[in-house]
Amino acid sequence: MLEHFLGTLKVRVDKPSNFEVNGTIEAPQGKKIVQGIYFSSIVPKEKDVRFYFYPAYTHPEEFNDLSERLSKFKKGKSCFHVKYLDEEMEKEIKEMIAKAIDVYRKDGLLE
Repeated sequence: MLEHFLGTLKVRVDKPSNFEVNGTIEAPQGKKIVQGIYFSSIVPKEKDVRFYFYPAYTHPEEFNDLSERLSKFKKGKSCFHVKYLDEEMEKEIKEMIAKAIDVYRKDGLLE
């Protein structure tokens, strides 16, 4: 799903154990200026797939409207332990990613 947004995002890590994307422009991340803000990672595990979604950490108020189904997968502020993926869930995650890109663009964190 993240590959659909490449261009705005760039691949930082592409291994079987971890897929990570960042922004493409210089941006503040915490107290540092980085060359591409961290955006998201996908880490396959034995019983689920971990979806680390940094925008849910940096802009939690923007992601309070998750469906009950997706909310059940959320652990902590920005990690989702996805145990299954159907068309409806995939659509919601893609919409969440698109919304995060819009929010980050508005804040000057992405092109």
